[in-house]
Amino acid sequence: MKKNKEELVEISKQIRKDIVQMLTESASGHPGGSLSATDIVTTLFFSELNIDPNNPKDENRDRFVLSKGHAAPVLYSALARRGFFDPKELLTLRKTGSRLQGHPNMNYVEGVDMSTGSLGQGISCAVGMAIVNKHVDKNTHRIYCLLGDGECEEGQVWEACMAAAHYKLDNLCAVLDYNHLQIDGNIDDVISPEPFASKFESFGWNVLDVNGHDFYELRNAFNQAKNEKGKPTMIIAHTIKGKGVSSMENNYAWHGTAPNDEQYEMAMKELGGLE
Repeated sequence: MKKNKEELVEISKQIRKDIVQMLTESASGHPGGSLSATDIVTTLFFSELNIDPNNPKDENRDRFVLSKGHAAPVLYSALARRGFFDPKELLTLRKTGSRLQGHPNMNYVEGVDMSTGSLGQGISCAVGMAIVNKHVDKNTHRIYCLLGDGECEEGQVWEACMAAAHYKLDNLCAVLDYNHLQIDGNIDDVISPEPFASKFESFGWNVLDVNGHDFYELRNAFNQAKNEKGKPTMIIAHTIKGKGVSSMENNYAWHGTAPNDEQYEMAMKELGGLE
């Protein structure tokens, strides 16, 4: 599936509406990092990933790992809008008996390639997938992984990065959702991870720097990653936490706070969801 820019813009709007609606209905969850990653996930699921909702277990499919598992709402919406399950199910997020848990579970939801939630473990799993793909199965599919910037305070992230470079995993492309905020505030004030680019480069990665809300830059970066030989690629995507809802933008208080009914109505009007 290769959607054009105009189509990706409309899909991203729908996914943002889904996120706001899901979290209001569940009265819990993580809007800020889901909204910041929306354009990245939209580009992947509707322009890049070789996946088929009619054959979700195809051995030759591309894999996607949401290492920042708390941003599950953006993944669930993308899967639903891509045809893996009925979008009506999105409103069951975090409810008793729902398949759509607060963090994605590969045992319950079609299209989820890895259960994630413990930060740092997703990228490690993606590296393992890429090792098997490249050196055992010798398959041509690709592995994609989405990381949070605060997540990179985990030492396990850097262990995984060392392994990825050591095994020359050019079939692995990771994206860093660099929105500068985590649950306790600005990442520079918590534990500064900078300089990101030179760190990843020193760990042996090909590093690309993009606007994480620009579909052209994102698609161009994914194409460059495919052409990189002998190295994994890290795309540093500069984003805005809460992107699309002005009251949430660049406000770390929305890391894990769901909107109330009034905030929901305001957000949906801004996103074009209410008349």
